[in-house]
Amino acid sequence: MTNPKYDSLQNCAERRGHRPVMLKEAVEILSPKDGLEYLDCTFGGGGHTRAILESADCRVTAVDRDPSAEDRAEELKKIFPGRFRFVRANFSEICKLQTENGYAGILFDFGVSSFQLDEAGRGFSFMRAGPLDMRMDSSKGPTALELINSLAEFELAKILREYGQERAFAKVARAIKSAAESGGLKTTLDLAKAVESALPRQNREKIHPATRAFQALRIAVNDELGEISRALPDAFGLLSRGGVLAAISFHSLEDRIVKRFFKKLAGLPEDRRDRSFAQDRVKLATLLTRKPAVPSEAETAENPRSRSAKLRAIRKD
Repeated sequence: MTNPKYDSLQNCAERRGHRPVMLKEAVEILSPKDGLEYLDCTFGGGGHTRAILESADCRVTAVDRDPSAEDRAEELKKIFPGRFRFVRANFSEICKLQTENGYAGILFDFGVSSFQLDEAGRGFSFMRAGPLDMRMDSSKGPTALELINSLAEFELAKILREYGQERAFAKVARAIKSAAESGGLKTTLDLAKAVESALPRQNREKIHPATRAFQALRIAVNDELGEISRALPDAFGLLSRGGVLAAISFHSLEDRIVKRFFKKLAGLPEDRRDRSFAQDRVKLATLLTRKPAVPSEAETAENPRSRSAKLRAIRKD
């Protein structure tokens, strides 16, 4: 069943050249109300923030560490004066954003944004020639190339295995380090070529052979999993009673952290290996998604980047 209200929001967002993933599902589960305050921890292109603001006469604070997001936020400040504010920060720093009555809803949309992928100079994509940067905050921290050069081969292999789930992690690490040491690793295309050289063609899957290596390095450069692990408890603490915490993840590493944290809050075993006693668990929230919501077939057809998205949510008791 379609909802004209949310269809209109999606169409409006797409006309601005940005497709927020699972927009209808995210807004519906947050269910914005007049007079309440919401927190968008991953502003990106502002699609989710704008949809929340258009759904109710509410207030939204949005957070993003990407300097370019600040410019995109200026438009919303003009459209929603007094109802929207932007804070440039890592979302692991949201504990500083206390409100008097707490937030009625908090949203995370993890991973890299379309703006970052499409801008070759950011170095996130193996489909475009660009510097090996991959920093979400381009003003600080080591670039992907600097990280590669600083790591021993076995350390790089560990990153590829743990963050990229790359089965041929040792071969790929060796090929990348060899390219770096010979001076042949300067751009995203150089990195993709090095990875391809380590993976036999007959063993390649449908995805590009460099996909896992790029994911692994991006996660390591930006400490993405650490950011998530630190931010989720703080976000729950910022919720008002009855408030909703929702998170959209794009790969199993992100989703596993969210799933385990939400189950713990709901007083349930975190996973199959959880042997804690039921009487020792404390129920602080109610799961709103026993199984994660996923994009519709129509959305994945129109926006292939959404195909791996999973939305989970809880309500604070």
